Amino acid sequence: MRPFKIPDIAQTVFSDYTWHKSRSQKTVFLTFDDGPVAGVTDFVLEELEKHGMKATFFMVGENVRKAASLARWVVRGGHGVGNHTFHHLNGMETDSEGYLQDVGYCREIIRQTTGVHTRIFRPPYGRIRCQQKRKLKTAYEIVLWDLISWDFLPGMSPEKSLKKLKENTHNGSIILFHDQQKSSQFLRSMLPRYLDHLAGSGFTTQPL
Repeated sequence: MRPFKIPDIAQTVFSDYTWHKSRSQKTVFLTFDDGPVAGVTDFVLEELEKHGMKATFFMVGENVRKAASLARWVVRGGHGVGNHTFHHLNGMETDSEGYLQDVGYCREIIRQTTGVHTRIFRPPYGRIRCQQKRKLKTAYEIVLWDLISWDFLPGMSPEKSLKKLKENTHNGSIILFHDQQKSSQFLRSMLPRYLDHLAGSGFTTQPL
């Protein structure tokens, strides 16, 4: 059974990361990893606009290069932009020098394409070495999540995910989705209903 909510003990032990924001405000933080991807990111942006909501997109550099107009659309829409490495690297399987270079390449392509100087970073798969983390924390806030939709997981029911996210969404929650092809059909089914739930429950959204 894969947990939708990250256990509190894990958030406490690994306190160098940002798992959630202030619990005192009725605001949540929607995040989308791995884009921008044509046919997926544009759908997400349209749904956010319909609902008057903002999100943060942790972009993969090579996808920014392929879909520059979508990356710029994210910024025009007032959404946040984060660094997700250039090649979607697993930090635990990559030497630290190469990993940090890849993060730098991503930062530069985002800057060149959108004008945004990224200050937030999310490691792909949530996996990163201690040495990489120490280096990156000098320039970035490293943001993980306290809720995950499992939108990329084969066989995951959008209905089950929606139910679990509704149950576990609290003030300050950072919720993880993916704007990639593997998540496309899931998002089309689940995302509009979740955004409706947030609005109906009185939550507002902000970029990180």
